[in-house]
Amino acid sequence: MPHTDPVQVAAEHARLADTERKLADDVVAALTASGLPGHFVPRRWGGAEGTFAALLAEVAAVAEGCTSAAWCGMLWAAHGRFAALLPEEGQREVWGASPDVRIAAALMPPAGSARPLPGGDGWQVRGTWTCVSGVDFADWVLVSAPEPYEESARVRVFAVPAREVEVEDTWDSTGLRGTGSHTVVIRDAVVPYHRSFLQADLIRGREYSDSDSDSDSASASAPDRARCHTAPAQLAGGILFCAPALGAARRALRVWSRWAAAKAPGSGRPNHDSAAVRDTLATASAHVEAAGLLLARAAERADTEPVTDLLVAANQRDAAVAAELLAGAVDKMFRTGGAHIRDAGGELQRLWRDVHTVASHGVLRLEPVAAAYARAALGDTLGD
Repeated sequence: MPHTDPVQVAAEHARLADTERKLADDVVAALTASGLPGHFVPRRWGGAEGTFAALLAEVAAVAEGCTSAAWCGMLWAAHGRFAALLPEEGQREVWGASPDVRIAAALMPPAGSARPLPGGDGWQVRGTWTCVSGVDFADWVLVSAPEPYEESARVRVFAVPAREVEVEDTWDSTGLRGTGSHTVVIRDAVVPYHRSFLQADLIRGREYSDSDSDSDSASASAPDRARCHTAPAQLAGGILFCAPALGAARRALRVWSRWAAAKAPGSGRPNHDSAAVRDTLATASAHVEAAGLLLARAAERADTEPVTDLLVAANQRDAAVAAELLAGAVDKMFRTGGAHIRDAGGELQRLWRDVHTVASHGVLRLEPVAAAYARAALGDTLGD
């Protein structure tokens, strides 16, 4: 009987995902069966309406098996949170049969074009969107495009069945090679009005958008919305993006530690007899643990604390700093490890590439995050 534990299944296929640039069908099935796509799906559709903290832990665990699998699973979960902003009829189309629906997305930056249909019954959507992770296995794709009205600067998100999009094989990156983050082309899709929502509702969160006349979702006034459906995008966005790097760095530390504990060829002495190796062990392990603590604390805040600009900025800060800690830790391990542990086909080398690819994501760049945190924390004192 095939394994169903997503961590074990992901680990068994991790090398293949890297070389083939695609997740194995068994991995996708295990991720889906684990409930990841339904993590944030509203309970009325059979979903879990889960917490950010629980998703952080689950994604990090999967990443200890395969970073690419964790990245796709994380995004399928996160995109379920986004799709919960659709009007009721749109949600029914997506989840009426099952909450275990895999949703890919390309939202930033907006691209393509959207034109209203005659009579105002929907939109005609076309365009090209890049870096759409997990799209090969998606049931639906969310894309964003600006509204065409001259007086409007609004951007709208559209839910399009995956069968109506074309996928161009364009993803051949250094790391996260198995995510299949290819380019999506929509030639001419007709999207009913109930399968769209304003991107402002996602970015600012429903707690802000409910009182905003721009909010047009039919579910905007529901009194019992879960926290995960009202939170601004960046309250936990960086935390979740960093989760695969956390699991990959933890795995890298175990792989490297086995080498450090082994005997050096020729001398018969353990590799950790070197002061440089002992320094790497202490520093890298502390940095990986510190990153995990930062992310866990930020995820708990995202689940429980009142949403303020400062809270959002602090969580962005902690995610970006955690990414730097993790990239630095795997760098130190990679430089200190012996020649064979850095072999091109070796696990440590793959994990090093994956962590650096995650850390390079725009959401985790420290410079803009630091600027946002300074504005929120210091306010009008800036420039005095």
